[in-house]
Amino acid sequence: MPDMTDQQGGSLRYAVDIVFCIDTTGSMQPVLESVKSSALSFHHRLSTVMAEKGKSISQLRVKVIAFRDFGDRADDAIAATEFLTLPGAADEYEKFVSMLRPSGGGDAPESGLEALALAVRSPWEKGLDRRRHVIVMFTDAPAHPLGSPAAVAARTYPRAIARSEDDLFEEWGYQSSQSGVMENSAKRLLIFAPDLEPWPEIADNWNNTIFFPSQAGEGLSEWEMDEIIQTIVNSL
Repeated sequence: MPDMTDQQGGSLRYAVDIVFCIDTTGSMQPVLESVKSSALSFHHRLSTVMAEKGKSISQLRVKVIAFRDFGDRADDAIAATEFLTLPGAADEYEKFVSMLRPSGGGDAPESGLEALALAVRSPWEKGLDRRRHVIVMFTDAPAHPLGSPAAVAARTYPRAIARSEDDLFEEWGYQSSQSGVMENSAKRLLIFAPDLEPWPEIADNWNNTIFFPSQAGEGLSEWEMDEIIQTIVNSL
């Protein structure tokens, strides 16, 4: 695996932050192992493709947000890591991802928007010469409205997030604007989800967003992980 800490003299220093939002409800049973496998191989594949382009990453940080449904089982509706710098924290990263198990979920919609809201407010890298901040959403379900009373009432509900989809859109920010909480030129959102609310609407209205409609029960295919890799490499 290429060294991510050193750069050749005079070359640009690249920083990549990526947050994987992963649905771990029971309906994800058929696909979760594929998602986990792709997440675990991601940093190795990214380094390889960067090397093929004659580039290397000075800093790669990965964060995972696993979500279920606050309205079903609030105690384990959200589990998340901090940003983990790879390859140094690879063992911690792999341990967390390997322990993800599909269970619960209750009704069809899940708490995907809460996971997305947490991802948007992550402590993104601000230094180095070029940055890419990527959120990847993996789910096979629609999402409950953000800030629904039943969810907010849960004692585990995250307090420091947007309380409506409109507020979350404001935090994401507008095209050619620095009004959002994320750096406009660095941010990317990739959504692997069914063509159900709110995912198509987010893809239509949020800039720097790519939507990959999927069918419930289908595994994450190799070309989809390649899309994530290419989104990062071709924009650095």
